[in-house]
Amino acid sequence: MENKLLCIINEILEIKKEKKVEKLTLEWSLRDDLGFTSFDLAELTVRIEDEFDVDIFEDGLVDTISEVIAKLK
Repeated sequence: MENKLLCIINEILEIKKEKKVEKLTLEWSLRDDLGFTSFDLAELTVRIEDEFDVDIFEDGLVDTISEVIAKLK
């Protein structure tokens, strides 16, 4: 699951022409550390929903990698 999430995040970073990450850090903020915009977060939501059938923003905002992983579990 975490490897697939890493792949999804790196695909979004690649589209943004940003440096890919080698591994996920649980404390990372999607906006502050990865530089995701609202558009990027929407893309992340769609890709996660397609892959895992989970809407990570269904119950409110998600800010960190650990919050995303908790939603996926």
